[in-house]
Amino acid sequence: MRRFGFSSFVRARLRRRLFAWFTISMLATGVVVGTGMYATGGTWRQDAGRMRVFAANRLAEVWDAPGERSALMHAVATDLLTDVELHDASGTVLERTGAPCEPPDATFTLPVLRKGQRLGTAYACAGAGRTRPPWRAPLGWALAMATLWMASGWLARRLAHPMDLLALAAKELGEGRLDTRVHLGRHATGEMAVLASAFNEMAARIERQMGEQRELLATVSHELRTPLAHLRVLVELMRDAGGPERMAEQMEREVVELDSLVGELLASSRLDFGQLTRRALDATELASRALERTGLPPETLAVETTDTRLVGDATLLGRALANLLDNARGHGQGVEALRLVERDGRLAFCVEDRGPGLPPGEEARLFEPFYRGRPGRESREAGSLGLGLALVRRIAQAHGGDTFAENRAEGGARVGFTLGPSDPSPG
Repeated sequence: MRRFGFSSFVRARLRRRLFAWFTISMLATGVVVGTGMYATGGTWRQDAGRMRVFAANRLAEVWDAPGERSALMHAVATDLLTDVELHDASGTVLERTGAPCEPPDATFTLPVLRKGQRLGTAYACAGAGRTRPPWRAPLGWALAMATLWMASGWLARRLAHPMDLLALAAKELGEGRLDTRVHLGRHATGEMAVLASAFNEMAARIERQMGEQRELLATVSHELRTPLAHLRVLVELMRDAGGPERMAEQMEREVVELDSLVGELLASSRLDFGQLTRRALDATELASRALERTGLPPETLAVETTDTRLVGDATLLGRALANLLDNARGHGQGVEALRLVERDGRLAFCVEDRGPGLPPGEEARLFEPFYRGRPGRESREAGSLGLGLALVRRIAQAHGGDTFAENRAEGGARVGFTLGPSDPSPG
């Protein structure tokens, strides 16, 4: 199966949205909790006030009994984990349970009254070793929020990862990589697993159907070649029998045109289905073979670059060169030269013709499908279907290059294509 890299844009966008929603949810929860605590704060204060009144009354009852007062004070200190210190009305320390506990260290101050007369004051504060800095509570809240924030980031990543894989797999499948499948691994849970399974089944069906269509097209194209060959034989027999020469020429032209169309359909189907057989090639050999097949002299080739190595599909590149040469012969009044040059740092094949050149604006439209340059019948008789140069562009782009067309200063047109960076290794 094909492995594909992550698209940072898709991943970041989905994760940011999930992370933003988690953050908003945490903030909303904090606001709700804070509002609830504020709303119930009055009740807490009332309860604390009643507790203070109860403690003051109990101290007032045993104030004049040192034993009972000491026992009560120690019970409070033990149960509430605080240090308690008692002062009389003059401020003299009567008793304490631990370290000195006076303002401003006291957690709270409790006046002890009896019938409106002040008996003394009780101070309570955190016991020794239990004193907490004032910043500890905000720090605890901050750490809790940071932990939740990081957890939400991890959760957003975990939720977004299956969607990343599905989106990228759909992109790969849309680009023609029919062997693409989604493997969620440990992320395959719930609906994501069902969706991934449905995607894989769809991709398998598409790959199977496209394979069947490819085989059908190849079979039909191959079968068409047989009657075309028979037609050529019949044309020759008609000529030998003294049949009309003009009719024989027209029939032969139609057969050649059909044969060319079948070849272009086969090449186009290989591009559609990504059936490229890449291997190390030499551009000079490719160009020489193309000239030989089209019946042009070897002197037509001009090699103007030192590095002629390339990696590509020999059949498709041969088809592209044949189409360029046929275009020059059919529309450019003959081939002036087939050149191997370096263009923008890339290896390029270009064919120069002997014609009047390209009309203004035709350079951009020359490689459009079904564009013939000249109106109907004349192009038809010249053997042009408007597919040859369009196929050249597709072949060039499949090899990492592109096409170009321009007029030469000395007259005629120059039409060709570039290839991707040279690499002597076919891997």
